[in-house]
This record gives sequence, C-alpha cells and structure tokens, in this order.
Amino acid sequence: MILFLDYDGVLHPDEVYTRNGRPYLAVEGKLFMWAHVVEDALADFPDIRIVISSSWARFLGFKRAKNALPRALAARVIGATWHSHMKFPDDGPPLQYPETMWDQMTRYEQIERWAKRAGITDWIAIDDNDEGWPEALRHHLIHTVSNLGLGHEKAARELRSILAGRNR
Repeated sequence: MILFLDYDGVLHPDEVYTRNGRPYLAVEGKLFMWAHVVEDALADFPDIRIVISSSWARFLGFKRAKNALPRALAARVIGATWHSHMKFPDDGPPLQYPETMWDQMTRYEQIERWAKRAGITDWIAIDDNDEGWPEALRHHLIHTVSNLGLGHEKAARELRSILAGRNR
C-alpha cells in the first residue's frame, strides 16, 4: 500500500511559510507536531510506503522534503508526486513537464497521475485539500481540517480504521 502524505494541514497546521529558504510555522505549535500519529498508525504495517504529496517537494526539493520528516517516516518514503524530471504528457513524445502545469493540477490529479504511472490501486491519501476529489474515490482520502490536521481525533481515528481494515 502507498500512503500519499501531505504535510501542511496534516502533520502540523496549514500556516507554514518560508523565510530565508526555511519553512516555519506561523501559528502556535511546531512543524511535524502530529507526525507521531502516522508513525504510530504505521507501526504494525512495515510494507506501507510513503509518497510525498506536499508542495514541500516542489519548493524545497525532494531530498529536503523527505529529510524534514521524522526518521521513521522518512525511511518509508519512495518518491513524491512532484519531481524535477517529470515528463508530460503520458502518451506522446517526452516533453519537459512544465512546473506551472503541476501547480494548476488539483492534489487529487497529482496523486492520480503518480498512481497511474506506477500502476498501483492500493493507496490512501491524507490531505487537507479535497478540491476536485471524485466522490467515487473519496474512500482513498482521509480529509483533515487545515488547522487541526491529524491532531483532530476524527482524522487520526479514520487513519487507524483504514489500516485496521487491511488485517481482515
């Protein structure tokens, strides 16, 4: 199973900005303050891998985005929905993927494109952005509240419930 993981609005409140090239949280709390919820939920599932579906990969680069995570989560990361060498379109001659096109895609479209290219169907996403998410595929999404993220017990419970369903 792949877990598409957003950062802002999921692992900490959505009020993250950069100053001198470094992210900072502009509200009370700290970056990755709810990352332990994901770590704890994944503890019994060593086969689950993470794909970063956060704009951190686009703006800070994949390596910095991955290394910003707590070590246990970073060890599970196998990629990101954005990569500096992305090509588009899927059929036809390889063209340099225009960054602005990626920026205009909904988070769902970014995830769908990655999953399609990887040929995976067993995945979930945790994100505070549900724009454009098809109703028929909402069972793949754990939708968080931007200022509460996984600090909101309802979202944390939903993650644990989905993973528990894998043991059946």
